[in-house]
Amino acid sequence: MSSLSEIQDDFIAQWGQLGAQWGISKTMAQIQALLMTSTEPLNTDQIMDRLVISRGNAHGGLKDLMNWGLARKVSLKGERKEFFRTEKDPWKIFFIVARERRRREIQPLLEMLNSCESQTRDEAGQDFATFHEQIKTLNDFVGLADSALGRVANSEKSRISRWLLRLVSGKES
Repeated sequence: MSSLSEIQDDFIAQWGQLGAQWGISKTMAQIQALLMTSTEPLNTDQIMDRLVISRGNAHGGLKDLMNWGLARKVSLKGERKEFFRTEKDPWKIFFIVARERRRREIQPLLEMLNSCESQTRDEAGQDFATFHEQIKTLNDFVGLADSALGRVANSEKSRISRWLLRLVSGKES
């Protein structure tokens, strides 16, 4: 029979691999997994020891988690070290990640597409017209995706879970 520590290590390793596939650092994802499964807030030394990572990796991963809004510093009475806690509710994590992906990825893409579209709108020639139409089509699609992601990111758990349940069950309401 496996120990709890071994099972947690497997989870942390898998979460780290998923994070790397989703475009975030493996270490950031592993720190999040460790904090999610920890019953108490952890300090940097504890994180370094458990994950066998350097202080720089630990600080970088914690900083990234805090920048995303997924982790925060907490004070423990009588302790001088900084301790960290992460969001544990999967729905809240989902909404935070959706907001951040929208802010970091979709909105800058929309700005670039809007700029390309406006710069080519009134230009003459078939090459400009073809480029403009492709950019406009992409802009419309990304705008729709941004709108949908914005609605998801700003939803409440109950509203989005009902919508997802209808979506996966194939029932319209």
